[in-house]
Amino acid sequence: MPQDRNSFTLKAIKEYGRSLLSFIRRRVKNDADAEDILQDVWYQLSSVVNSSPVEQTGAWLYRVARNKITDRYRKHSEWLLDDLLLNSADGDNENDTADLGTIMLSETNTPETEYLRNLFWEELFVALDELPLDQKQVFVWQELENQSFEEIARHTGVNINTLVSRKRYAVLHLRRRLKELYDDIANY
Repeated sequence: MPQDRNSFTLKAIKEYGRSLLSFIRRRVKNDADAEDILQDVWYQLSSVVNSSPVEQTGAWLYRVARNKITDRYRKHSEWLLDDLLLNSADGDNENDTADLGTIMLSETNTPETEYLRNLFWEELFVALDELPLDQKQVFVWQELENQSFEEIARHTGVNINTLVSRKRYAVLHLRRRLKELYDDIANY
């Protein structure tokens, strides 16, 4: 029986390994992250195969990979959410904003938390689209793709101080916009 499980896992790696790695690479910042995520997917496959058979292996692998990518961005985005939400509140609303941040970052998936997360991300991307392209790009590269200002400066040829200034304007705009969202939710 263990031989069957091992051969199943090896067959899946051989059949889906290259395309799955390519799928992950298109969605993460660097090859090291992609390889880490792929290794997590293979580990989860071997764990699941030991307890129950996997039907539709390809679909299962891609779903797990998407979940791992989302988890990685969610972990990176926790401090981004904290920064944008907590710093957008007035001093007397700080506890309410922390509660919203707790809901947004909660591990539980209730319809309410899922709705709030989706609403936040939709509003964030709408607000990003309102920015001048250079401000939007710096924010996305730095906050969502985790690139340093030095890396961005090398790629764009723009001075680091200019990049920092552009990001600052983007953050101020996003704080104003997320404050509106927070007020709407708090007054609901």
